[in-house]
Amino acid sequence: MAELDFISLVHKQTSRDYVARVTEYPKAKAAEKAKLWDYDYWDGNRLTGYGGMKYDGRWLKVARAMAAHYGLKAGDRILDVGCGKGYLLYDFTLAVPGVEVVGLDISSYAISDSKKEIRNAIVEGHARKLPFEDNSFDLVVSINTLHNLPCYDLDLALREIERVGKDKKFICVESYRNESEKANLLYWQLTCEAFNTPEEWDWWFKQTGYTGDHGYIYFE
Repeated sequence: MAELDFISLVHKQTSRDYVARVTEYPKAKAAEKAKLWDYDYWDGNRLTGYGGMKYDGRWLKVARAMAAHYGLKAGDRILDVGCGKGYLLYDFTLAVPGVEVVGLDISSYAISDSKKEIRNAIVEGHARKLPFEDNSFDLVVSINTLHNLPCYDLDLALREIERVGKDKKFICVESYRNESEKANLLYWQLTCEAFNTPEEWDWWFKQTGYTGDHGYIYFE
C-alpha cells in the first residue's frame, strides 16, 4: 500500500477563500443543502458546493497518470466509487481507448447530468454496499468521497472496495497534518464526516484490510 499523488494536478488549480466560506452564508445551512447531493451541491452557488460543475477536461491528466502508473490497457474494467458526473470515467476512455468504465454515485441529480457518453455506465447506489461481484474490476478508484461517510459506513465502504477490486485500487480523501490545515478543512468542507490525520487514515486502512494505494487532499 503506497501513498500516491495524482489529485494535486487538479486540486491546486482552484483558489479558495476559507474565511468567506464561513462568513458570506450560514455554514450550517450550506452544509444542509450540500448533503442533499442535488442541484445546490453540484450547480448552485459556490458557497453550497462546486458552484457549477461543467466538463473542461481537467481530469484527463489524472486519468493518464493513473493509466500509466497502473499499466491500464484495452479491456480492463475500471470502477469509480462516488463518480459524480462521471468526468474522470469519461477521461479514462480517452486516456485508454477500449477500457470498460463503471461508476457509482449516491446522487440521482449528478447521474442525470453526467457525461452522456458514459451515463449508462453509472448506477445509483451507496459505497457501503457495492452491487458488484468479488474481484470484478482491474482498477477501483474513489476520489474525494469516503471522507463524507460516518465511521460505520466508512468501515463498510473500505471493505467493499477491497472486495470488488483485484490488486489495483486508489482512494483519495481529505486530511490534515497540522492545526492550520485542520482549520482550513473545517472552514471549507460542507459534507465531510471523517476528519482524520494521515496516521488515522492509515489506521482505518489496516482496520478494514484495505490493500490498495491512497492519496490525501490538504487545504494549505
